[in-house]
This record gives sequence, structure tokens and C-alpha cells, in this order.
Amino acid sequence: MSTAILTGSPVPGSSIEGDLRSLGFDVRTASDAGDAEALLAAVPGDQRVAVVDARFVGHEHALRLGLTDPRFPLGAIPGAVTAQPAGRQALTRAMARENSANAGTAPGGAPALPKSSVGHVDSVDSLADRVVAALDADGVDVHRPELGSLVAEVPADPQARNEARQAVAAVDDEAVRLKSAVKARDGFFTTYCISPYSRYVARWCARRGLTPNQVTTASLITALIAAACAATGTRGGFVAAGVLLIASFVLDCTDGQLARYSLQYSTLGAWLDATFDRAKEYAYYAGLALGAARGGDDVWALALGAMVLQTCRHVVDFSFNEANHDATANTSPTAALSDKLDSVGWTVWVRRMIVLPIGERWAMIAVLTAATTPRITFYALLVGCAFAATYTTAGRVLRSLTRKARRTDRAAQALADLADSGPLTGLLTRTLPVGIRIPAPLSAAAGVLLLVLAASLDGPGFSVLLAAVLYVLLSADALVRPLKGALDWLVPPLFRAGEYCTVLVLAAKADVDGALPAAFGLVAAVAYHHYDTVYRIRGNAGAPPAWLVRAIGGQDGRTLLVVVLAVLLTASQFTVALTALAVVVALVVLLESIRFWVAAHRAGAPSVHDEGEPA
Repeated sequence: MSTAILTGSPVPGSSIEGDLRSLGFDVRTASDAGDAEALLAAVPGDQRVAVVDARFVGHEHALRLGLTDPRFPLGAIPGAVTAQPAGRQALTRAMARENSANAGTAPGGAPALPKSSVGHVDSVDSLADRVVAALDADGVDVHRPELGSLVAEVPADPQARNEARQAVAAVDDEAVRLKSAVKARDGFFTTYCISPYSRYVARWCARRGLTPNQVTTASLITALIAAACAATGTRGGFVAAGVLLIASFVLDCTDGQLARYSLQYSTLGAWLDATFDRAKEYAYYAGLALGAARGGDDVWALALGAMVLQTCRHVVDFSFNEANHDATANTSPTAALSDKLDSVGWTVWVRRMIVLPIGERWAMIAVLTAATTPRITFYALLVGCAFAATYTTAGRVLRSLTRKARRTDRAAQALADLADSGPLTGLLTRTLPVGIRIPAPLSAAAGVLLLVLAASLDGPGFSVLLAAVLYVLLSADALVRPLKGALDWLVPPLFRAGEYCTVLVLAAKADVDGALPAAFGLVAAVAYHHYDTVYRIRGNAGAPPAWLVRAIGGQDGRTLLVVVLAVLLTASQFTVALTALAVVVALVVLLESIRFWVAAHRAGAPSVHDEGEPA
């Protein structure tokens, strides 16, 4: 339930009350500022409340953007201000002070205010705008949505009101609403091949009361059916899988567009959307591998390699963004060059396509699945993702080396959390001397290189065990000091590469049926934990609890354990051990993750909606 308090004298023919009711507000009318304060105090503290000038003229969607977005405790547009429970105290305090300062004067009785920061027009005296000014004076963060061509103002006289109504009639707010439902930054395939019609699917869903989470779930189910079709290993199954994968992607775009169209953002929804994207893609890889196996072709190593490469790509993005989360400005010449290239239209699309975002990637996978074989599909995917990873990582390295901004403690802590180091590294970092040491990325890279080379050249022998011990020591050395160096954001992706590639190589060296599928399951479970860590940090919820990291060993403990198991057990026993480890890790991380996100959703955690880079 939400309550809107209308202030000021009502205007004949105004639609404001009806507009507010259509947005779900229970409308109450205040005769003056004192009455508005009393009505505000009477609204239960767990409800959204809005104060709206009765003379408001504007589009209904402007009101929707300003008064119903669940992501912000406080929001405002000219002539209206709203507060969720988290912002209620600040609104009440500002209202009381404003009422006291004006001695209960009715909204129309004070002198006109100067040009307001909440709009682009000269404001007349409005209680809502005065309250917003008081909130600004208190240093409170008030969200002001970009209205673009939408109208939102409080006209000062009948002539201005008539002009405002003409401006409203001149702009189709439904067209604006549909356009704004599409993500501002997306890939070429998504922008030109999906969004032109998926936005209408989103509107269809909204008008039938469907939620973004329901559409997200439908997208997951469709992708899982696609994976099952691919697993049949028949040409008809591969064709059906490609078609269904594209259908799943259409629904994947629709859920975000539905969230933006109807402003149905939620913490749980953001987590489901991000998590299901990875689950769909990696389940499809497994389906392709199963389908290939039915035809006598073993491509599990390629499927696992694709998952490792794609996950490491994402970790590069996450680590770089978190490392520069608090940067006040990008002083890098590389970033300046990038901005110049973005000013040339065609280069924007080329650069977005060559990084192989989710739209282009899934389209390529779908077409190749239907037209070729799983092996060719994985070869193309590995080549494309390797090129994209090289391009993006090189650009980030250049930006990091040439930028002047200093890394904050918050950024360093985020990188340490993304490193996912366990008790072994924690013990070593407390005992190793800081002294003069090599840079953190170099320590991590040296450890990864030694371990992967030893596993590749010697398999499960003594040398790989020694390399694993050195890997743990070098991992600890990389974390002895806070990760504030220019390239320290490379440490988490290097750790991901070390752990995942070790599992891949040792499973391949086992050379028995089931070893690589078991390794695929283990890497998938661990990757889920790493993605979950990212989403918690992005949602300002902090890293997973320390007990969880200890329970699953941290990246160092798991890597050492896998090496020890490979050395001590036979190939068949190693396969069983990998399977058991995958099951245990998956159960622990999934149960804790589901518990956390459901609890956060029920507790009313701030809603989020990530509009970052295409995945």
C-alpha cells in the first residue's frame, strides 16, 4: 500500500488524483502544510508515501518514474516527492522543519522559489519542492529521474497550465516508456535483432500481471529444454536447441525490459537474472557435450575450457570494475582515446561486437549448433572468447598503467574478497614477512604458471604436488599487503585460472570416462560461488560469510586438495572424488546463497538493477 498526500488547491479538470490512483496510491487531500504534516504522520511507517502538489501537470509516466521506483529511498520530480520506509525519517524531519519555518502557511501563500534543482522549469511555490529543498539542505540523497521529453511541472497560472497540458498532449508517454524499457547500452545483436520486438513482449507481460522473476524463470526453463534437445545428439535436436536458445535469450531480454517498463526492481530479481544467465549458458555447454558423446565425439574438455575461459573473462570485468569503483575520474589517456572512438558511430558497434557479449555469443552458439557439430561450436566459441578476453584485458591493463587515481581501502577489500582465499593463505599471510616482495599479480601469475605447467607436463606426479605447495605460498605472498597496486585487480582472475585449469588438466590426464564431466561439475559449483560473491559485493551486502569460505577451503585449499587427490588416488578413484567434491561444494554454496538472497529479499533489502556491461 502507498499513500499520496495532495497539497494546494485542486485544479478543475486535473487528472492528478486519477493518475496517482492508477499508480497504486491511496490519495488524501491536505488543506495546508500543517494538515499535510499531520497526514504524513498518520501514514504507517512501513508504507511508501508521496507529497504531490494538486496543481501538478505532467505525464503519468513521469509520476511513475519519480514516485514508484523501488531502488531509491527518496525520489522527486517537480511538484512531487516520495519516500520509502528507509527515507521516511528524513522526509518527516524536512516536512516538520519546513512547516515550522513557514508557520503553517498554505502552499500558495509563500513567495515564489527560484529555479528548482528538481526540474528544468521555473518553479512556483510548492510544498513538495520546498521539502525537497530542505532535504537537499540536509545533505540527503534524493533521486531525480531523467525525464527527457516527459513533462512534469507546477504551472503558476492558467496560461502556463494550458501550455503545459499542450506539451503533455504533444508527447506520447507510452512510446517514451517503451523506449526507456530497453537497456541504454547493449550489443548490436540485442539492439537490432531482439529489442525491437521484445519490448512489446515485456508490455504484454506487464498488462497480464506477470513479474520479471516469472519471465526470468521461463527463460531458464526454455534454456534447460534447449540443453536437453542438444543432449539428444540428433540433427533435429540440435536445430531445436538453437531455436530454443534464441527464444530463451528473447525472454532474458524481456525480463529486464519488463522490470524497467513497470519499475519492478528487486534484490531477488537482480540475483536471479544474473545467476540464471550463467546457469543457462553452462547447462547448454553440458548439453552439447552430452549430445556429442552420443555421436561418439568426446568434447567435454572443450566444454569445460569454454566455461573456464568465459568465467575468467567475467572475473576480469568484475575485478577491474571493483578496483575502480571509487575512482572520481578516469585520468587515463587510454580512456580518453576510447571516448574519442565512441564519438564515431560505427566504432561503437564494432567494439561492442568484438567483445562477444551475451547476445552475439548466444546467437553464434545457436546458429552453429543448428548448422554444424558441437566440436565446431566449441572451437568457434573458444577462439571468439579468447580474442575478446585478450582485447578487453589489454585495454584494462593499459588504462590501469596510465591512470593516476589511487585505489581506496574499499576497492582493495573488494579485490581481497574476490580472491576467495581460504584458511591456508590466511595463516601464511600472518606469518610471511612483508619486506620487499614482487608485485602481487606477478606472484599470482608465477604460481599459476608453475602449477598448470607441472600438471600438463607431469600429470599427477610429485612435481605437481610440489608446484601446488609453491602455488599456495605464492598466493599468500600476493595477498600479504592490500591490493592497491595498479594491476592488482588481475589477482582474482589469475586465481580463477589457476584453480579451474588445474582441475581441467588433471581430469584430462586421468583419461577415464567420467573424469571430465566430474571436473565440469566441480568447476561449475565453484564458479557459482565466485559469481555469488560478485553479486553480493555489487549489492553492497559484502562478501560471503567467513565460515562458508572456510567450509569449502578457499581457492588455495581446493586447488591443493584436488592435486593431493590426483596424486594419491587411481584415475577411477579420482573421478569419484571429484564427483563427491562437486556435490558437496554445490550443496553448501547453493543452500547458503539461496538462504541469503531470500532472507535479504524478505527483509526489504534495497532493490537493485544492474545496467552494466553486457554479460
